[in-house]
Amino acid sequence: MIMLELRKSILVSIWFMFLTFPIMVIRVNAIEKTVVWRWENMAWIGIGSFLLSFVWRWALRRKEAGDAVAASGEKKTGKWAEFSANPSLTMAVRAGFLVLFLVTPWLVTTYQTNILISFLLYVVLGLGLNVIVGVAGLLFLGHAAFYAIGAYSYALLNQYFGIGFWLALPIGGVVAALAGVALAFPVLRLRGDYLAIVTLGFGEIVRLVLENWGTLTGGPSGVSNIPRPGFMGIQLSVAEANIYIYYIVLALALITIVAVSRLKDSRIGRALQALREDEIACEAMGIDRVGVKLMAFGLGTAWAGFAGVIFAAKTTFINPASFTFFESAIILSIVVLGGMGSNLGVILGAAFLVLLPEYLRAFSEYRMILFAVAMVVMMVFRPQGLIPAKGRTYTVDDPDLNTANGGHV
Repeated sequence: MIMLELRKSILVSIWFMFLTFPIMVIRVNAIEKTVVWRWENMAWIGIGSFLLSFVWRWALRRKEAGDAVAASGEKKTGKWAEFSANPSLTMAVRAGFLVLFLVTPWLVTTYQTNILISFLLYVVLGLGLNVIVGVAGLLFLGHAAFYAIGAYSYALLNQYFGIGFWLALPIGGVVAALAGVALAFPVLRLRGDYLAIVTLGFGEIVRLVLENWGTLTGGPSGVSNIPRPGFMGIQLSVAEANIYIYYIVLALALITIVAVSRLKDSRIGRALQALREDEIACEAMGIDRVGVKLMAFGLGTAWAGFAGVIFAAKTTFINPASFTFFESAIILSIVVLGGMGSNLGVILGAAFLVLLPEYLRAFSEYRMILFAVAMVVMMVFRPQGLIPAKGRTYTVDDPDLNTANGGHV
């Protein structure tokens, strides 16, 4: 078996060296009319493709073995399951991370604080989208539009009416939620790819309106001189204002985590999950499909509005170029990569897609290649995400039924 795998890997490496030979080995100098032969590149390609081919097939065999174990019904308890089953240990780890995040801005530079603010904003955006995509099961590709609505709500309210940050923060969330409900009405009967296309179109409509309605939004020039949040009338420097905004967005992220966790365990959350599993059965059980969809859109987009207000206060300048489809794709990738329906998975997905690229700037030329490779690997070997949502088990009081089902239903 090993010799067969080695033979396959050698054939793969030879094939890759043949395909990349004209690009990686031959270099023509048109000025001096010479040809440079870079044989070391061929050696590296051969070694790299050989190792990657061997590891790839080994990983596929491991995945097939794991799928066979899962199909047989045998329960496999891992270290992560043991850790999550220990409440005191999980609480200690959460408290440790909370203390770490509280003291971090005093230990790092302003640049690092800005990175952490962006990370926490994407956590809020990802958790909001997770309500729509992960909990309710609605494919949504226009989340950046509601991010923009929140940001422009603060910028325009301040510019035309002089409304401050703290009053604009709830207004931005409410306006984004109302826009989400307004979008939900015409798409109540749509699902799957059709719903994704409509939400994608809505995101582009919002961006184009912001870009072309120059008399109100400033057009491509955007809105500048947006004030940062004040603290009891005290004048803050740029570094101090960044720290202040960091704590605001940290508080918002914590509130979002608690709210989304409580939502999933509530009656509304159960209705959203029932909608995700089977829309027809959900309606047959007496759940108001229209109300549940409207609630999913409203709740999910409200958090995007809150994040947009803080983003506008952080940057003090916004324009439509900040809210393109690429932003929606990144937020959706955070949810899918982390694990749809999993709060911890969304946080890890945001860390992977926001923090990791910032700390790997030495590989900036290959950053998108690494990102694409990571997504392909995840979809092949762990399509459920880094940390998939964990289902719940329930016990019943009937001793006969408990005995027959091992205590669970």
